[in-house]
Amino acid sequence: MAAKPKPITNPANRATVDDPLRNVLLLQGGGALGAYQAGAYEALSHHHYTPDWVIGVSIGAINASLIAGNAPEHRLSRLREFWARITAPPASLTPLNAPFFADIEQKLGAVNAVMFGQPGFFRPRAPFDFFTKPTPLSFYDTSQLRTTLEELVDFDRINSGATRLSVGAVQIRTGNMIYFDSKTQKITADHIMASGALPPGFPPVEIDGEAYWDGGLVSNTPLEYMMSTHPRQHSLVFQIDLFPARGPMPTTLDEVAERDKDIRYSSRTRSSTDAEKRRQDLRCQVSAFIERLPVDLHADPVAAFLHELACPAQIDVVHLIYRPEHPQGSQKDFQFDRVTAEQRWADGLQDAERALHAAPWRAPYPPGIGMRTFDITKPTE
Repeated sequence: MAAKPKPITNPANRATVDDPLRNVLLLQGGGALGAYQAGAYEALSHHHYTPDWVIGVSIGAINASLIAGNAPEHRLSRLREFWARITAPPASLTPLNAPFFADIEQKLGAVNAVMFGQPGFFRPRAPFDFFTKPTPLSFYDTSQLRTTLEELVDFDRINSGATRLSVGAVQIRTGNMIYFDSKTQKITADHIMASGALPPGFPPVEIDGEAYWDGGLVSNTPLEYMMSTHPRQHSLVFQIDLFPARGPMPTTLDEVAERDKDIRYSSRTRSSTDAEKRRQDLRCQVSAFIERLPVDLHADPVAAFLHELACPAQIDVVHLIYRPEHPQGSQKDFQFDRVTAEQRWADGLQDAERALHAAPWRAPYPPGIGMRTFDITKPTE
């Protein structure tokens, strides 16, 4: 029998003895690519990584709600049920289960989703709907997603504060990125659907008189929100991204479209993470500097200003980035066939296991550093 995995820990020196380590899970948007996140979470759960805070955008918000909205022992089964439900072939397409048909089913996945929708998720509107008043603001109806969420997510649990949940959406009227946070407000299925309301495919979602679209339109990576909230504290963060910022030079028009999508929806992951690291390193240095000031300077207005900037928290960000070996095409984020979803799940599981076994965050923190970043799934290009 294999040895039971040890719980994930971070033995790095802490600024204060009483400041506990916080586990945070960040989930990027990416439609059908979200199966990769589910696989990564399976590996994390096997290693007893229990997030205290889950932040998601778009499909990441849906996966996040399934995690935060269920007891730890039920989270993986709920993720499996969700992905099995939305990747089931609709009645218009006969399931192709034989291995010989696997490649055909994979290629038909995106076409099938566009033409017929996905069970438990979305369905195309009837042509005559566009001749009615008011005219629909989307090509698909997502009422089935609401039903699925209400069946699989315990929103009472989310709002109890057991696990903090935050999901990002764009306020259409202002164009501002808004995060709905269970720490400060009641979360419902509307908030999850708003985060995934990608136009013009999906309709806007109205909440308290304001309409919202998919948060990925502004920022597809939730790290910035996590770092902007107070108080910051020692954290072990797993950021699971679905679009690689770096990639090879495309050789076909379809690869051009895929690369364009990768660049846009990666939200400059690398540069934004580097910027957050520089800021947190600076906060850590300022904190150390203030501690060295003579007592008589603590009341100085400049010292008071610096104290507002200071933050001794040490934050480890572990990047898991979906980097398939071969181009998947510009339609990859709506390729909802079962074969592809299962492969992406397996890839996420494998990449997360690799990161967990390497565990570079277990090394002690060097002095003067506020954030460390680790990319275990290094790009091959």
